Formats: sequence, structure tokens, C-alpha cells
Amino acid sequence: MTQRPPTRDALDDVPLSALLYVTRGTYTAAVRRAQAKVGCDDVPAAAEVLLNAMEWSGASLESAVRFLGVSKQAVSQMVDTLVARGYLERTRDAADRRRVKLSLTDRGHLAGRAGRTGIEQVDRELVARVGAQRVLHARQTLMALLRIKRMNRVPEGRAVAV
Repeated sequence: MTQRPPTRDALDDVPLSALLYVTRGTYTAAVRRAQAKVGCDDVPAAAEVLLNAMEWSGASLESAVRFLGVSKQAVSQMVDTLVARGYLERTRDAADRRRVKLSLTDRGHLAGRAGRTGIEQVDRELVARVGAQRVLHARQTLMALLRIKRMNRVPEGRAVAV
């Protein structure tokens, strides 16, 4: 009796870089759906991570921006938009009037909580499909990739071959 070779998935030979590229919108789509359900459908795509970080961990805007590695100019424009749409508010720092403090409004908290709901939905589906251990390994792999990027100081916004 001849043994059949193991079945391969058509995506087995696709480079990891290509898989990352084509799946990048999975979380974004889930976050956008969850935010739309609560009336926050005008959060700029680039700002979702900032709102989520500020809501989830109480991270300051500055630390979230540092993690993302985006330019001050891009953040300034994003903050202006978030303030205009009612997600952030600017207040003067009582200790140093030259400084401006940014904080989430009630609407910002709502958008952040909704974002977390969308992210957790995708996370649960991933665990159901591949198991918690594999999701943990994927997370560790992505963190290693982030460290490589930072070590090599890969600039933001550059096209990457897939």
C-alpha cells in the first residue's frame, strides 16, 4: 500500500512578509466594525492604535507614539483630527502652562473600549483556530520582528518587498 504525501496548504510557501501584508487589515476591520456599532465610525485609521493604547493601558499619547515610531508631524495632524471629532481634549498643564495635556474624552473612551472588543474578537477566533500556544508563539515572533526593525532602525512608511 502506498502512502500519500501529507496535504499541503496552498499558502505554505507564501513568504511571511506577504502573509503579514495581506492580513494586516484583519484587526483594523474588526475594530472599525466594533467602533461603528457604538457610533464612533469616524476614527481615523491611523489613530485607532493610539486610542486603544490610551484606553487599555492608560498609556500617554507620547509613549504610544514612541511605540508606533510615527513622526511628530503625523501625530500633530492626527491629534488635531481627534480633538475636532471629540475623541481627545487638550488642557493646559497646571504645573507648567507651556505644556498641553491630552486626554481621552468620554467618546474617546467609548471608541477605545469598542476597539478592544474588536481586537478580543479576533484574538478569540485565532485561539479557536490554532490554539493559545500557537497564538503566543506568533506574538513572540512578531515581537522579535519588532526588535529587528528597531535594531536596524527601519524608517516608517517605506515600501517593503513581499
